[in-house]
Amino acid sequence: MKIKKEDALQYHSSGRKGKIEVIPTKPCQTQRDLSLAYTPGVAEPCREIAKNDELVYEYTAKGNLVAVISNGTAVLGLGDIGPHAGKPVMEGKGVLFKKFADVDVFDIEIKTKDVQEVIKCVQLLEPTFGGINLEDIKAPECFYIEEELKRTMNIPVFHDDQHGTAIISAAALLNACELVGKKLSEIKVLFNGAGASANACAHLYVLLGVKKENIIMCDTKGVIYKGRKEGMNEFKEVYMSDTKARTLSEAFVGVDVFVGLSVGNCVTKEMVQSMAKDPIVMAMSNPDPEITYEDAIAARKDIIMATGRSDYPNQVNNVLGFPFIFRGALDVRASAINDEMKLAASHALSKLAKEEVPESVVRAYGGEPIKFGKEYIIPKPFDPRVLIYVAPAVAQAAIETGVARKTIDDWDEYKQQLLQRLGISKQIIRVAIDKAQGHPRRIVFPEGNQLKILKASEILVDEKIAHPILLGNIDEIKNTIKENNIDDDGFTIIDPVNSEYFKQYVDEFYQLRQRKGVTKLDAADKIRLRNYFGSMMVHMDHADGLISGLTSSYPNTIRPALEIIKMREGVKRVCGLYIMLVKDDAYFFADTTVNVDPTSEELADIAILSAETAKRFNIEPRVAMLSFSNFGSAPYPQSKKVAKAVEIIREKAPDLSVDGEMQADSAVYPEILPQDFPFSKLKKNANVLVFPNLDSGNIAYKLLWRIGGAEAIGPILMGMSKPVHVLQKGCDINDIVNMTAVAVVEANELKK
Repeated sequence: MKIKKEDALQYHSSGRKGKIEVIPTKPCQTQRDLSLAYTPGVAEPCREIAKNDELVYEYTAKGNLVAVISNGTAVLGLGDIGPHAGKPVMEGKGVLFKKFADVDVFDIEIKTKDVQEVIKCVQLLEPTFGGINLEDIKAPECFYIEEELKRTMNIPVFHDDQHGTAIISAAALLNACELVGKKLSEIKVLFNGAGASANACAHLYVLLGVKKENIIMCDTKGVIYKGRKEGMNEFKEVYMSDTKARTLSEAFVGVDVFVGLSVGNCVTKEMVQSMAKDPIVMAMSNPDPEITYEDAIAARKDIIMATGRSDYPNQVNNVLGFPFIFRGALDVRASAINDEMKLAASHALSKLAKEEVPESVVRAYGGEPIKFGKEYIIPKPFDPRVLIYVAPAVAQAAIETGVARKTIDDWDEYKQQLLQRLGISKQIIRVAIDKAQGHPRRIVFPEGNQLKILKASEILVDEKIAHPILLGNIDEIKNTIKENNIDDDGFTIIDPVNSEYFKQYVDEFYQLRQRKGVTKLDAADKIRLRNYFGSMMVHMDHADGLISGLTSSYPNTIRPALEIIKMREGVKRVCGLYIMLVKDDAYFFADTTVNVDPTSEELADIAILSAETAKRFNIEPRVAMLSFSNFGSAPYPQSKKVAKAVEIIREKAPDLSVDGEMQADSAVYPEILPQDFPFSKLKKNANVLVFPNLDSGNIAYKLLWRIGGAEAIGPILMGMSKPVHVLQKGCDINDIVNMTAVAVVEANELKK
């Protein structure tokens, strides 16, 4: 993936600076709230904690708070750049903790290289945090720091650079050896790299069953052999080999496994060819592996190959480990993360990779079958099941080894709590993007001269989401591209008036609309308009979908589509939907943009189309038909219309979970239906909300969006035979990318 310097800088500097903020979890709107949050109310939990120190976990955020601590001496591939320059990485680590496992993080950058000062600083922070994640501290200092902190602190201390890679690669090793029928106790393992990660990997592999005498480790000076004096330290001495090999090339001969934790392109095809039968290669240097995936599989047809990259099979990615390991450790208030907990995480990942992969995960990664085998030995990073496999395994190991201060009695309930932490809203756009990346489609942008469209198109190509077609004056578009240093590789630029398709489109539009009062001259005038030209591209199958509306009104955007592109078979009216993302949930609001006063039949169609849209995002729809009445409590024509729509839906889509007419709070507040209306067909709160008219739908989504803090995705136009979606005026680049992903996913569904 190509990331431009200016894009990365803008990402970090736009709006609120950096990537994180602190949000209160309790209301603080009234004088009473303030008195509870601070003085005098805060004195009460203080007194209770003073009597029983463990109550700090009950009355404060300590139990879900991790410190990401670094002195910036070994940042990513950047080296010793200092604590300030390393801060963006530490903030990023906090984002991953939160997104994948709902763990809160404060990043703390320490301005010292003195080992004892680092140790003392972290020790003093123990009352604040439930765990410590050491990050980007260079070897060998990181070994001393972690060792002393683990010995002296009563909360988990984990150096992810060491143990994260070890845990994930150990899972890959377990499964790779199983596939080729090799015993861990018999394999010979070669490491290139002798730093923090390599030492941790070797240690964990030995715990799994690899014999230490079967490990060869190399550093920049060659093989670490018995008797070597140059460039040694006490940690390298642990893995001195009794071997005649002195170079990396010599060490490769006859080994079963190669583990690369060094630099890119240091391994040749010839080295891989000298390995034993069914070799296992984990080339984990990033962004360039020790040997490219293409060269490795070209060198050996019997190879199992893993890298640290997402664009090849078997990505060894630390995000499969640290968020979930800390989640499990925090949930049992563990005093440490020990070897047994690390092994439990490895075995959990190994087990998950052998389970049948759910359709939702398959779709998210392009739709091609995913099955345990040489190209799938570890789970995918965005597999939501990782949380419910790894965290419970780590928690259970902590309990069994005596480092947990809290037990879990109901493991099924615990897993449900973990799933609730993720929240659908955190995954919904990622699902659309992952699906789109599997099968990118041609999407036409009538506003191709707009800078936001051009920048979004660059991202769409770079992330393999779509093939953008840009309409407008070619010279104007190319000048904008040049002035803004946009990479236009992959763009298709068309000037409608001078296009080879112009006459063909005029003739086709005339045929479509000649009995609607359109003359041949009118047809030519219409096709000169880019929204009409773009709609005709979709109609003629020269594009798979259309995105417009950045600078034009909603009616002017959808009118050309409605005149040219047919509605789906069986659909009588198109309708509009917004996906509203709140903290832990996604709600589908319809109709919010098209139908002013729909009939019962039209409401039924809107509900069915909305449910289909929800499924497209891997969400099982639960539909509420909204009204001011609850199940006949206010029998007016407006509410009766909604009740009749429910009857029609049950005839047309008997398997759809739907009920109504009902009030909005009955639909979304989980306690109302089972308590007041136990007869309802909805057994859980609704996630698809169908409004009785455009007034209510449009007002509701805008209030929730503007003053309720929800994120709005849309409007999504439903009912068309091909995707046409309208941007909100003035939306940002991410909104354009997200809406395009939605259009690509829909295009793929309709193609099927």
